[in-house]
Amino acid sequence: MAYAKRALSTCPKKSKSLDKTWENVGSSRPAIYICIILIAAAVGLMYELRTRTILACQADGYSSDRYLAYCNGDNYADYEHGAFYFDLEPSAQNFVRDADVLFLGSSRLQVALSTDVTADWFRSAASHYYLLGFSYFENVIFAETLLQKIRPRASVYVINIDDFFDRQETIPAKTVFHDPDARYNYEMKRRWQRLHEYICGTVPMVCGHKFVIYRSRENGAYYAYQTEGAALQKSTPVSYDPIVDQNAVSRNTIAAASFLSRFTKGKCVILTMVPFVETKIGDATAIARSLGMELVVPAPLDGLRTFDGYHLDRSSAERWSRAFFQVAGPKIRSCLASQDLTR
Repeated sequence: MAYAKRALSTCPKKSKSLDKTWENVGSSRPAIYICIILIAAAVGLMYELRTRTILACQADGYSSDRYLAYCNGDNYADYEHGAFYFDLEPSAQNFVRDADVLFLGSSRLQVALSTDVTADWFRSAASHYYLLGFSYFENVIFAETLLQKIRPRASVYVINIDDFFDRQETIPAKTVFHDPDARYNYEMKRRWQRLHEYICGTVPMVCGHKFVIYRSRENGAYYAYQTEGAALQKSTPVSYDPIVDQNAVSRNTIAAASFLSRFTKGKCVILTMVPFVETKIGDATAIARSLGMELVVPAPLDGLRTFDGYHLDRSSAERWSRAFFQVAGPKIRSCLASQDLTR
């Protein structure tokens, strides 16, 4: 019994300071929970910004001549359609209006001719060109709308036949044509570019590395298009499909004839076809022939490759554009000279 009493007497007595500590911890739990929630929300917001907005792309392509045309963040994506449709880049429209040679087509045309070869050729010809192609496999419907708005003075039109004369509205075209909020949304995209340039230019690690395209206001050329890691690396050799789909040829020929009669009267028109995987060369040749025209393309070049199955990689674009101007250059010069004589 005495032993038990001595044992009990050695037990630590209740500490007031310990009680106070636990009391403080208990009272501060709501604040801790709130801090955890706020931190989690901030992390989630940063992840959202870095993966789904313009901050998903690097800002190393801006210049006094270049703006961001496309960023592969889900909540940003296309800007170039709205930039032209809503005249958010007025100097670009002025350059289109004053171009001597206008190129029409999709992003395949854009990538293939956004080269030093193209710039050098027109510099030597002392004439101005504009690449008026668009992403999302854009076609004649959007092109017609822009030509009606801008009324270019070009004497030569170079048209990449590939799907250009399809008459289905693409996703961006539907947006700018029919969405009542489209102008506001595209204006916000334009404003975000200033913030994007500052943030990502100052702290590049804050921003992601998704696919991005910058575009020249002066000539429409694409710059800084790149893939975002090995998952998008689909380097594939160019190939050609000689089979003719007569239904597609008939449909495209009707659309092409209508377009040419409305927009290219008195102009020189050159039809071409940028190669990719399974290039529909049979259809393109047949469409040109049905229009009473020639398809102006270089002889097939060995070793041409696409970086994604659809667009020529940079070295292939340089080679193809050089070969294109070797066969199309004399005709373009002749058209420009004839136009000068009639002025």
